[in-house]
Amino acid sequence: MVNKKVVQPEISIGLVGHVDHGKTTITQRLSGQWTDTHSEEVKKGITIRLGYANTSIYHFPKAKTYSTTETLEDSKEKGKFLRAISFVDAPGHETLMATMLSGSAIMDAALLLVAADEKCPQPQTKEHLMALEIAGIKDIIIVQNKVDLVSEEGATKNYNEIKAFVKGTIAENAPVVPISAKLNVNIDLLLENIQEKFKTPKRDSKKDPIMFTARTFDINKPGASANKILGGVLGGSIKQGVLKVGDKVEIRPGRKVEKEGRVKWIPVTTKITSIKSGSDDLTEAHPGGSIALLTSLDPSLVKSDSLSGNVIGYPNKLPPVYYELKLKPNLLKRVVGSEKELKVNPIKKGEMLMLNVNSSATVGMVTEIKKSFFKAKLKLPVCASKDDKITISRLLGHRFRLIGYGSLLE
Repeated sequence: MVNKKVVQPEISIGLVGHVDHGKTTITQRLSGQWTDTHSEEVKKGITIRLGYANTSIYHFPKAKTYSTTETLEDSKEKGKFLRAISFVDAPGHETLMATMLSGSAIMDAALLLVAADEKCPQPQTKEHLMALEIAGIKDIIIVQNKVDLVSEEGATKNYNEIKAFVKGTIAENAPVVPISAKLNVNIDLLLENIQEKFKTPKRDSKKDPIMFTARTFDINKPGASANKILGGVLGGSIKQGVLKVGDKVEIRPGRKVEKEGRVKWIPVTTKITSIKSGSDDLTEAHPGGSIALLTSLDPSLVKSDSLSGNVIGYPNKLPPVYYELKLKPNLLKRVVGSEKELKVNPIKKGEMLMLNVNSSATVGMVTEIKKSFFKAKLKLPVCASKDDKITISRLLGHRFRLIGYGSLLE
């Protein structure tokens, strides 16, 4: 059982890397929570949706160690509480790259997972590292997992592959921590590195709040009586400002409405009835860590992540909604994540691109090409501001592959 202080986490740490390299197992080891709870995740043994889990870090000066529990086994020493942190478990499978890119919008730092029993780098190891670079996430710790499955010689060879892979990237100077999540080896060393390497970002609580929504769901059980039905839940992370219980908020782009053969999205307003951080109740939420807002929304509006990717804030204080984007592209030289080294060709009129804007993902058809920009008509509208980086992925074969990012011009 993991003991936790009733405080909101100060920082969101992403767990990224190739499929089956141990992200969800490490999340469970650090937090006591298994984040793959969706039925298909359990069936297939992979992360499909973003998973969240909170924990606390304690320091034990006498034992010279770190733990997520307030007391150590076989020790009466009580640990000193350092801070609460939140983990975002991102899927590693190549078909779910859009989910990982959306998750990067709510990460302050990242653990890049590399399995010691596989050659480094694997395709999605490359893709996830590039996504972190585009998202501007510079605080990275490389976790060399599954060292229990290799010899000392094999671990050293894998370590050298890791160092060669990250040379010249934002992770070049990142510490490499060898662990076995399954056998609980070096977890204390990983916690020490997290505490020392990942500083809590400075936040501005006076700005108008902006929250990126990553998950939305209905918590009511089938057959619940009408007078006991609870409102819809919005999960995600606050970028800036503070949200409080009782606040009236707006959700953009909102819900889809079809009228007279036309489709449009209408912003939704609701009231925050309570705030959760893990299982803890909060009266207010600030940037850092994942939270869940319980609202007065009709539960049918939030089922199956139907409002994920939306932005939450005070009414009439949110960025505009775009049905078309005008972007200045910054393309990579090579396609990231593919088995073969493919050159990134210029964007063409009429092609379909996957565009990730903060926690939202949409498909855009290129309608206009100019020397310094292109325009794309969106299948799903997005709420975005001028300083947002928008990742661009191209359909190659049967998969969307990361090819660069764009800056919003209008």
